[in-house]
Amino acid sequence: MNTGRPWAAFAAVVIVLGYALIPRPALYRGVRFSQAVYAANGTLLRLTLSSDERYRLRVPLGAISPRLVEATLTYEDQWFRFHPGVNPVSLGRAFWQTYIRGSRRMGGSTITMQLARLRFGVRSNTLGGKLVQILRALQLERHYSKDEILEAYLALAPYGGNVEGVGAASLIYFQKSPDRLTLAESLALSVIPQNPTRHRPGLRPAARLGGEGDTDINPWLEDARRAQLTRWLVGHPEERERKSLEKSGKLPLLAHSRKGLPFLAPHFVDWVLNTFPDENILTTTLEPDLQAALERTGRQYRATHRRVGVDNLSALLVDTRDMGVKAMLGSADYNDPYIQGQVIGPLARRSPGSALKPFIYALALDQGLIHPHTVLKDAPAAFGDYDPENFDGVFKGPVSATEALVNSRNVPAIYLASRLKEPTLYQLLKQAEVKGLREEAHYGLALVLGGGEITMAELTAMYAMLANEGEWRPLRLTTRQPLAAGRRLVSAEAAVLTLGMLRANSGMGGEYRSDWVRNPLPVSWKTGTSHGFKDAWTVGVAGPYVLAVWVGHFDGQGNPAFVGREMAAPLMFSMLDSIRALRPDMAPLPASPGLKLVRVKVCAASGGLPGPHCPVVVPTWFIPGVSPIELDTVYREVWIDRTTGLRSCGQTAHGARREVYEFWPSDMLAIFRKAGIPRRVPPPYMAGCHLSAMGAPPEITSPREGVVYTLPSRQVGVMAVPLSAVMDGDAHITYWFVDNDYLGRSGRGETFFWKAQPGRYVIRALDDQGRHDAREVIVTTIE
Repeated sequence: MNTGRPWAAFAAVVIVLGYALIPRPALYRGVRFSQAVYAANGTLLRLTLSSDERYRLRVPLGAISPRLVEATLTYEDQWFRFHPGVNPVSLGRAFWQTYIRGSRRMGGSTITMQLARLRFGVRSNTLGGKLVQILRALQLERHYSKDEILEAYLALAPYGGNVEGVGAASLIYFQKSPDRLTLAESLALSVIPQNPTRHRPGLRPAARLGGEGDTDINPWLEDARRAQLTRWLVGHPEERERKSLEKSGKLPLLAHSRKGLPFLAPHFVDWVLNTFPDENILTTTLEPDLQAALERTGRQYRATHRRVGVDNLSALLVDTRDMGVKAMLGSADYNDPYIQGQVIGPLARRSPGSALKPFIYALALDQGLIHPHTVLKDAPAAFGDYDPENFDGVFKGPVSATEALVNSRNVPAIYLASRLKEPTLYQLLKQAEVKGLREEAHYGLALVLGGGEITMAELTAMYAMLANEGEWRPLRLTTRQPLAAGRRLVSAEAAVLTLGMLRANSGMGGEYRSDWVRNPLPVSWKTGTSHGFKDAWTVGVAGPYVLAVWVGHFDGQGNPAFVGREMAAPLMFSMLDSIRALRPDMAPLPASPGLKLVRVKVCAASGGLPGPHCPVVVPTWFIPGVSPIELDTVYREVWIDRTTGLRSCGQTAHGARREVYEFWPSDMLAIFRKAGIPRRVPPPYMAGCHLSAMGAPPEITSPREGVVYTLPSRQVGVMAVPLSAVMDGDAHITYWFVDNDYLGRSGRGETFFWKAQPGRYVIRALDDQGRHDAREVIVTTIE
């Protein structure tokens, strides 16, 4: 009876169960990889060091040249696809050679065993270590496919110095990704892991003598590569006749070193790496020729303007079709510590100045407050305790909405912002995912003029929203990021009209020199200057692109030269010239069909629908059912007594004639008088004439709404509260009342001074045409 068979069967069962229960090891746990960042055309921008100071890049097996894979298997492990992780024949031969005969140490490790040594830190130069290596190899084969094991080996194998894996090796030594390697390059890389110290590319011949050589050709690598070529031709005899193969076998293979790694678009790459810290291979949306154009233009501009203090600048170019960042300047010089050159300028929060004004007008168009030729007041005004002024300190009087926008008039913009309902400008910024905003009450109307902070990236995305007909999308940095579905922030009609208004900027008043624009491509653009001249901005939409530029100092130091239209606008147009030279077919994107816009004529002076007496009409665009429909009230026909020349209520005993006069509010007339511009204003009424309530009522400008007036207790009855109002063109006198008590009167453009007592009052202004306005005021005292 054979008693050994049950025990053998039992042992076999134990071995099988034990093999089945071997725990699954992690192939990459704890391994830190480099990141390779590419431009959209495949140009390598940067290869980073891993956290353990290695160039180690994980690349999928399918992204590695099949020739390199085959050559590696031929050189390292011909039976890799067939053995269970250990090759008994090779191990036996190595054991005999090393331990029985005691001759030159011989390997015998399979690729799986080499991976086990690399991955688990096995010391395989001892018998015990070799046993652990074998067990680890079996463990790997139990849980991973051959392709997974081969991919891991090619990611971790040593290729000389601190270079590990074929992904990093191909980029460093041959400046190409591993799927583009030639046969000669594949053969060279295949022989390096077996002796990475001796076969490292770039190891110089003089190293044989312990010195330095003058060439990057490693003779040991060349010998091994040519021997590998001979083995390759045994398996591929059909390639013997290829001339390129013959040439590559005779000529030495030139390789690069780690010093040749590129460091391109550094700020953009920093942004990408910070955004995607866990991705090994990143193909970005950056286009190298556009990047080079922005860098070249930025350097030239900085060099020619350093005399006026231009040390730093930033720029961001986005393609609105796919929202990809195509080029970016983070600073004027990445390596200049004086300007904090490594700061990523487009991500820094800065005051945008007036660069947010287009969005106020877009909302006003959408909410039916204006059309492009609505006439707005650019005159002194108070909004609560806020007294805005224009950048140039001048008020222009009546201006169209388009003129107010492109000339960046502050009062019209604040007036419109004060009338916005939902969404307000603040709410629009939140919808556009502008970060870091405080509560809305913190800013008030000052947000209109740059009272908040925004990044260039956020601002560019908002201008791209206008170019995409009101649909906002986030910026894209890599090609793997999907194009997000659009989020509508304003109507397509409002967005198109806003860009049309901004397009008028280039020819407004001759303020912008024609030599800035050597290219006639239409540009919708807006400037911004922050308080204290700390930031000069210009953002433009040209063709499919949005280009934003900034000039300033990262430390917030001001410079009177940092004015948007004088410092940032020329830079933007110079960059657009460079872009157009590279993209000569760049043209404005066509508007979507079905936009609900109609062309109408309005009175030039008022922006209202022209009456019979309007002398000049201009065309503008209306959004049907949204844009305001008002009749012109500036030009009115009145009766004039032939004898007195005064205004009458109709025919008189002496006869009367009809004449057309201009009815301007008193604040507008004051501006006209200051500018020396005569206006044909109506004369006063004849005595006893019955008055008409036609026309605009007075508008109280002082006391201010919502303001509490505090008087020193000792000055009560001495200090006065000023009372003033804007009157229509046919009014000449304002009568003032406190509650129901008459105070006195003031003429056109005059102020009445009220010696108030503490209390809560209702102030009423009644003009000489019977129209009125009222406002509540609170007066308090302080010791």
